[in-house]
Amino acid sequence: MSSIPPGALASPTLPQGVDDDNLAIIARQAIVNEKREVYGYELFDRSTAHDAHTAASDAALLFNALSYAGAEALVGQKTVFINCTQESLAGGHLELIHPDKVVLEVPTLEEGASQAEIEARLNVFKGLRERGFRLAFNQNLLRRAYASWLPMASFIKLDLQSFALKDAQSLVNFARTYTSARIVAEKVETAEQFEHMRDLGVNYFQGYWFAKPDLVRAQTIRPSQATILQLINLVRRQAGTAEIEDLLKKDPTLSFNLLRFINSSGFGLSCEITSFRHAVMILGLKKLFRWAALLMTTSRSGGSPPAVGQTAVVRGRLMELLTAELLPPEESDNAFVVGVFSLLDVMLGVPLAKALESVALPQPVIDALLHGTGVFAPFLELTKACESGDDAAFALNANALHLTNHQVNWAHLQALTWAENLDSE
Repeated sequence: MSSIPPGALASPTLPQGVDDDNLAIIARQAIVNEKREVYGYELFDRSTAHDAHTAASDAALLFNALSYAGAEALVGQKTVFINCTQESLAGGHLELIHPDKVVLEVPTLEEGASQAEIEARLNVFKGLRERGFRLAFNQNLLRRAYASWLPMASFIKLDLQSFALKDAQSLVNFARTYTSARIVAEKVETAEQFEHMRDLGVNYFQGYWFAKPDLVRAQTIRPSQATILQLINLVRRQAGTAEIEDLLKKDPTLSFNLLRFINSSGFGLSCEITSFRHAVMILGLKKLFRWAALLMTTSRSGGSPPAVGQTAVVRGRLMELLTAELLPPEESDNAFVVGVFSLLDVMLGVPLAKALESVALPQPVIDALLHGTGVFAPFLELTKACESGDDAAFALNANALHLTNHQVNWAHLQALTWAENLDSE
């Protein structure tokens, strides 16, 4: 297991030429065991200049962590701790994640809350626990008013900056007597604090003495809000899988985000999903609506440059048409993916290999995109030749595929017409 040396800090600088508005910025701080081995990470949203903590920001943090920063790179297989507001605990965004991966940090109520208000929260906690979520509370849980909440705790976090070290023994003893929760000593800033809490048998530790929060920055690729709204409308009227798949095929940014999200570790699937149809079927209409609504709230009004997106769609449609007569239907679907994802490097502003790291694709698709090899490679080269007007490349690849000029030109015209008509559909 990995370990964190005292004072470790990583904070990468912002890449030159990257637009701040297109960045998901997430801070993570390690939570370690008594051997300083990493148990999990607490995540914080740093995409905005202010530190406002709301139900909406909670949802955006989870969504960005899964969709944009790449859950594998961000947390690997470690446990994720997410701060929540009381309001966000009832949010639909929690339906999109695998509860085994996440600990929800629950705040106690504001000072002066009535006993009835405290008791009223129990049903929400019980529902989350029944769904498999683990709940973490701060040391206010140990106050008399919150006695009914004690059985709900999987973790209790003790803030070492809020009490004298000599008082730690009584807090730890109380927590052990009345809960089965594991204890996390947080805001540990000295070796003395760490050693004292470790000697008391505390399980986990967090604080600057181990590691300051480090930033994970990811360039995002966000569909236009108009396209997302189309998807939401399709889902709300319970459109068929084929109709939803058709919209995904028309917008490479939308389909890229969906495949990346559904294959993230937070979603909890045991197999990789590589087709749009399969993604829609696995997610289901209810979760697809939740995902689209969250995507809407985190997207800008513009999206990626329309010319790039249209070119990608034309490529995908042309490859789909060219392979329809020569390959099985499922291979035509993959040919479409090759076409639309062949411009991801332009959309993301990063090398294509890096862009493809965050989305699951069949190996033949990867071979064509990264190595120019395999069954789809000559179709992609022919498609690019149609764009560029390179007569030599056009003739070479058309001949290799035994396609006539008429067949290719007719397919290209159909693809262009299809892409141009998207906005009017």
